[in-house]
Amino acid sequence: MLGHPLLKFPPLQEGVLIKRYKRFLADVRLDTGEVVTAHCANTGPMKGVLVENGRVRLKYSPSPSRKLDWSWEQAEVINQEGSLCWVGVNTALANKLVRKSIEAKFLEKELGSISEIRQEVVYGFNRRSRIDLVLYPAQNNFDSRKIYIEVKNTTWTEGSLALFPDTTTQRGQKHLKELMNLIPEDKPVLIPCIARKDSKAFAPGDSADEEYGNLFREAIKKGVEVIPCSFGFYRDCITWEGTKIVKQEQI
Repeated sequence: MLGHPLLKFPPLQEGVLIKRYKRFLADVRLDTGEVVTAHCANTGPMKGVLVENGRVRLKYSPSPSRKLDWSWEQAEVINQEGSLCWVGVNTALANKLVRKSIEAKFLEKELGSISEIRQEVVYGFNRRSRIDLVLYPAQNNFDSRKIYIEVKNTTWTEGSLALFPDTTTQRGQKHLKELMNLIPEDKPVLIPCIARKDSKAFAPGDSADEEYGNLFREAIKKGVEVIPCSFGFYRDCITWEGTKIVKQEQI
C-alpha cells in the first residue's frame, strides 16, 4: 500500500531555481542550460521550500490557452536529518490526490465504504462557499451521514512535524467555522495534504496564524475529524505514503 503510485506522468524536467517573483512566476535554469519562466501555483510564502539555487522539477505542457509553457511541480529540500526530499509545490494537485486515495480505499478505515464522490459542492454560511469533496456513504458504512471534506495542502515542516498554515489565512479560518457548523447532521473532515514523505505527524502552524490554531483545536473538540495524508513526489509519479497522527500535545 505505502509507495503505491496514485498519479503517473511523463518524467518532469529538472533544473535550478533562479528566483520566484510576483507570486505566480519562477525563473529556472534547466539542466540543458535554457532559462525558462514557469507558473507557480503556490502563492503562499512556501516556508522551507523556496530555496534559490535549489533543485526543482518542471512540467512542460504548451497550449494556446496557456500563457506559460512550464509549470513548477516539485522542489528538493534538505530536511532536519540532512536527507534530501522532494516536495510537491503544485497546490492544484491536493484535491486530486485525496480523491484518488479515497477511490483506492486507502482511507476506508477512517471513512468507511463510499458509494459516490462529488467535488466543489456549495455549502456554508448563506451557501457562499464550496467544499472540496462530499462523500456519500455506501449502505454498509458504519456512519450514514454525508462526509464533507476540506483539503489543505501543506509543505512547511519543523523537523518531522508538518504544519499548516504557513501564513495568516482568513479563508482557512472561515472553513474551520463552516466545518464545525455541519455537526451533528453531517460528518466534517479536514484532510491536510502533506506534500512530502518525510513527516511523521501534523499540527497547526500557530506561529504563522494563532487564530487558525485556536479554531483548529476548537473544531477537534466539537467533532471535526482530522486525517493528515502524506504523499511522495518523484520525477514520474506521486505515491501514497499513509496517514499521519495529529500531534496530541498541540491540541
